[in-house]
Amino acid sequence: MAAKIVFIGAGSIIFVKNLIGDCLLTPALRDAHIALLDIDKEKLRLSEQMLKQLNNNINEGRADIKAYDDQREALRDADFVINAIHVGGYDPCVINDFEIPLKYGLKQSYADTLGMGGIFRGLRTIPVMLQIAKDMEEVCPDAWLLNYTNPMAIVTGAIQKATSIKTVGLCHSVQICVRDLFEGLGMDHTNVKSKIAGINHQAWLLEVHRDGEDLYPEVKRRALERQAAEQHDDKVRYEIMNQFGYYVTESTQHTAEYVPYFIKNAYPELLDEYGVHTMMYKNWGQSQADYWQKAMEELLGNKGLSHERTHEYASYIMESILTDKIYKIGANVMNNGLITNLPDGVNVEVPCLVDGSGITPCYIGDLPPQLAALNRTNINVQDLTIEASLTGNKEHVYHAALLDPHTSAELSIADIRSMVDELLEANRSYLPQFEI
Repeated sequence: MAAKIVFIGAGSIIFVKNLIGDCLLTPALRDAHIALLDIDKEKLRLSEQMLKQLNNNINEGRADIKAYDDQREALRDADFVINAIHVGGYDPCVINDFEIPLKYGLKQSYADTLGMGGIFRGLRTIPVMLQIAKDMEEVCPDAWLLNYTNPMAIVTGAIQKATSIKTVGLCHSVQICVRDLFEGLGMDHTNVKSKIAGINHQAWLLEVHRDGEDLYPEVKRRALERQAAEQHDDKVRYEIMNQFGYYVTESTQHTAEYVPYFIKNAYPELLDEYGVHTMMYKNWGQSQADYWQKAMEELLGNKGLSHERTHEYASYIMESILTDKIYKIGANVMNNGLITNLPDGVNVEVPCLVDGSGITPCYIGDLPPQLAALNRTNINVQDLTIEASLTGNKEHVYHAALLDPHTSAELSIADIRSMVDELLEANRSYLPQFEI
């Protein structure tokens, strides 16, 4: 029987092309029924049009692709649900996530994972995701939910804590970590084996070797030389590796706002020294119209539209579950004794094996203590944000902000509480879990 795949947030035309295009090239998924959902009906129909053309070009039209207006009907009898929603959009929500904290002197780079932007993006997204999960529990209780929406640990963790739906969070950073590190250092990454674990956007390259040889000494030697010799895009990660001993999975721009060391009003020169750019998503958002227009020109009405299978995990996960073909991924799952010096019940990113029985996380044991300590500073914020949303306890929003590493290093208690008040008011219509 053909699989049913639901894509929620299908108006993201580039991403839906990549993930659904991968499915159309996967033998076990070529005859799938693909259901598309998005609150932006114009973009939804355009994505449907594009995918039907792609299906004809690369899959002999074998998949059944349909846009839906009703979420429950789209989800009914689904086997897999891919989530890539963005609640609130650029204007007003992303703008507020940056501009309100900036009034208090708090600068952010991406503001989508941690910090004030991550907290409020999570608070906006959790109620929507819980409704999706509730519908899934009623009409496709055995489906796997593959979450791509940030803040990954907050959103995925809330679903795992509050629902019965089988859920994993999927991120790009684990897949490209070793490649990016080695290419930046002029090293060959062919046949390199690695072990990565921690939390989303702050997982650690714990081991890296080839044919039994530990490559970390050479990595660190070259990193120190490059750090001293040139300006490059990985300076924050190299500094974290120099101070804490291990390379972190996520980029300089992201990592800079997860720790208290690099974006500091008292030391503005650090931004140039480490190549950190603040206001990244806010500035990127101003070019969204141009991005969408370019995507339409390149994809819509392109009779020769084609695709090559990407490194995204989704199609490989579905293929493995349907065919019992073993595949290894890095995924965000609930910590049930997997990383033994991080709290149980929180969201962690660990290697997982996928086969016909589903997705099985791998035991890691203790992280090096300094890495676990850094992770816990981020977990505190993630867990309190989830707790605030699931319980409706607004005080936990203040607690999350007060414990955020970057925010608490820059602002006073009074300013943090005042900033949270402004953000709560600005997001009032997106936060049904609170009395505001």
